[in-house]
Formats: sequence, structure tokens, C-alpha cells
Amino acid sequence: MRVYLDQIGCRLNYSEMETLAGQLRNAGHQIAASAQEAQVVVFNSCAVTAGAERDSRKRLASLQRSNPTARIAATGCWATLRPEQATQQPGVALVVPNQRKELLATLLEPWSAELDDFEQLLQMEPDGIPLASAAEPTRGDGEAPQRTRVFVKVQDGCDNRCTFCIVTALRGESRSLPLASIVAEVQAAADLGVQEAVLTGVHLGSYGRDLVGPARSDLRQLVSALLSHTTIPRLRLSSLEPWELADGFFDLWGQWPGRLCPHLHLPLQAGTDRQLRQMARRCTTDSFRQLVAAARAAIPSLLLTTDLIAGFPGESEADFEAGLAFVAEMRFMHAHLFPFSARQGTAAASFAGQLPPAVKRARLQRLQQVVEESGRAERTRFVGTTRLVLFEGNGRPLADQPMALWFGLTDNYLRVAVVAPSEHTLHNVLAPVELESCAGDIVHGKLAG
Repeated sequence: MRVYLDQIGCRLNYSEMETLAGQLRNAGHQIAASAQEAQVVVFNSCAVTAGAERDSRKRLASLQRSNPTARIAATGCWATLRPEQATQQPGVALVVPNQRKELLATLLEPWSAELDDFEQLLQMEPDGIPLASAAEPTRGDGEAPQRTRVFVKVQDGCDNRCTFCIVTALRGESRSLPLASIVAEVQAAADLGVQEAVLTGVHLGSYGRDLVGPARSDLRQLVSALLSHTTIPRLRLSSLEPWELADGFFDLWGQWPGRLCPHLHLPLQAGTDRQLRQMARRCTTDSFRQLVAAARAAIPSLLLTTDLIAGFPGESEADFEAGLAFVAEMRFMHAHLFPFSARQGTAAASFAGQLPPAVKRARLQRLQQVVEESGRAERTRFVGTTRLVLFEGNGRPLADQPMALWFGLTDNYLRVAVVAPSEHTLHNVLAPVELESCAGDIVHGKLAG
């Protein structure tokens, strides 16, 4: 059968869909390039905020409209939180909560007896192996290009109980994958020509602590193993809670220059100690400040990104101004900004001092201004330097010129644009770029040499 996979939300959702795609291919199914071509649509949803819930419903409706005959399987955090709503969505034939998500390929298998492509079956040998004439074609113009990076799920669930977060309740307790299986997955991606692996998890910094006996590990050991025993050119870490990094963790960047990406996403959430306590965050502004100073001292080209919540219950004007000053001090290059969203089932939903939406929007805008200012300053620091850029996608032709505009990412998460001759294909190429100027969130440069 032909299956289309779609998702919104965190990188973990993307990693889970990549894993499912591999399982389905191994079972003989096809991954469709669009919902319109599919017999089955699998949608991995999000519920981190009320807005994410709305987006999940809208995306499901859009998928159904694009292919009214397809069977839809809904999974992810929204489907886990609102299974009745998910079941009532038009076209949804299966709802799989997070606790059973790893069984998705098996749960979909009964549909294949009805939905296997008859024309495809005619091109099979008796033992089920495709005939040579039915082999998958080489990718050409208009088809999906080779992957440049993979999101590798190394852990799921969370043992923290932040008062604003519903995701920990939906994902369960922290569970880590065996180190050897992660090394094998990353090396398999490298063998296919993937240039970058991104380690993901709900609670990435807790990796390995739940494993028992000789299997027990931690994130530092995992990173060391991946850089020692795989040939992946670049390894990137996703979100890390700021209280979970072991002593000497930042030494890894000195041991593996050029491969371990000098970019850290450290969720701050709030910029005052009072709010951090109310959120049940296990750090203070001073401990966060010291961590950032240690990271920058050990990793000179480091860029930091973060998460911030505006309008947490009880946030006074004085709290907000103090938090704003701390955010400016930290010099984040980018931030995911959220107005506080009261999630039923979390402690903060019943806290006193819930703020009006207009106040939350106004504070969100001011946070955005501060982060934009620090982001411009951080990007400008690298103008005049040369950095390796991983290019992806297709070049955009320039009018009346035999040139194309290409985009890519540096190891420290700068979004870079270059102009190159149209005949050059830069997709999935790591190339040195001289960074020349900034325009908004984009750093413009030229290919070195």
C-alpha cells in the first residue's frame, strides 16, 4: 500500500515518522510523495499549546480534503490527549496514542490486504521481490532529493514535572534506546550519504539513566560513541535542559572540532528565579548564567537558542521587566516564543493570576524585539569569517542570470544564502562559505575559492 507520512511539532515527531517510513519500506510498502497519491495517511500530531491543538485539527482536515478516499491514522500528543476528537475527524480510521506509537507499522498492516497496489503486485516475482523493470527509479527533477540530515530519536518521555507542560504526561516516563542501536542507525544514515544527524528526545539530557546494568549510559558517552564509531560528518544536539549537563560535557567540542555542532538549544522559559520556581524548573538565573559562560568559554563559535514563555500566571510587570533584561543579557541568537497556554491536566492551569490574552500578546512582542536585537548582533559577529555550510533543497533561479540562489545551515545554526552558477548542484554538499552580510535572519555569503 502507498502511505503518506505527515507531522507537525517537535523534532521528535519528525524522527518518529522517519523511523516509521523505514519500517514500512522494509515491509514492502511505498512512501507516497503527497497525500493525494496515498491510500493511507499517518499524521503525527502536537499538543504543546492550545494553538498546536488547533493546528493539528486543521492539518488533519486539510489532509482529508486533499484525499477524501484515503484512510487516516492519527497519532502523537494531540491524538493522545483528545482521542475522541481525533476519532470524530472525517477520514480518521485509526487513533494510536503515544503509548502504542512504536507499534504503528504493525497496526497498519491489516489494511494492506485491502489496499496493496494490484499493479505493483503484478510486477512481483512469486517470492514477492520486485522485477528489475519495477525497481525504484533514480530520483530526478521534481522528485524528493536525497536527505541531508536525519533526526535520530534516542529517548522518549520525561521525568520532570514542569507545571506548564502537558507533553510529559502524554509521553510517559523517560525511556532510552540502547547505545549500540543508535550508533548503528547513525552509521546507516552516513552510509546513505546523509551529512548531519540530529539527536532528539523529549528529555535528551536524561539519556541512558534509565538503562540498567552494563547498558547504563549518559549523553556524554553517547556523543563520544557516535563520534568515535560512525563516519557522520556532523552531529547536532537538540534541546537540552540546562541542569542536566555533566561536568566536562563541553570538553566534547574540543575533542571533536568540526563534527560536533557548536549550537546549543537551552530552554530558559523564564528570566526570574520566582517564575522558575513556579514553573518547577530545576535551575536559577545564576546557574543558567554560569552554564552559558562555561559553554561559551569552551566553544568559541557557539550560538545559543532557547524557549521562552510570556505571561505565565502571576507574572508581574516587575517580573517581566527583570526577565526581559536577563534574556537580553544571555544574547540568544533565536528563541521559540510562546504565550502561556493553560493546559488542562497541568498544575499551572489552576494557578492564580492568569493574565489576559492582550497582556500576553504585548509581552510576547517585546520579547520578540529583544531576541531579534540579540539575534542580529550574534549573526553579525560571524560576518567576515568562513564556515562550512550544509546546503539543501533546490537552487532558486535568478531572473535573467545563469545563476541560482541556494540556502543552507552552518554548524552553529546560521541560515546562509549564496549565489552559484545554475549548473552547480549544491544539495547535500558541505562547502566553505565566506560570510559577507546579514539581512534579517539570513547571512549572505559567497562560496570560498
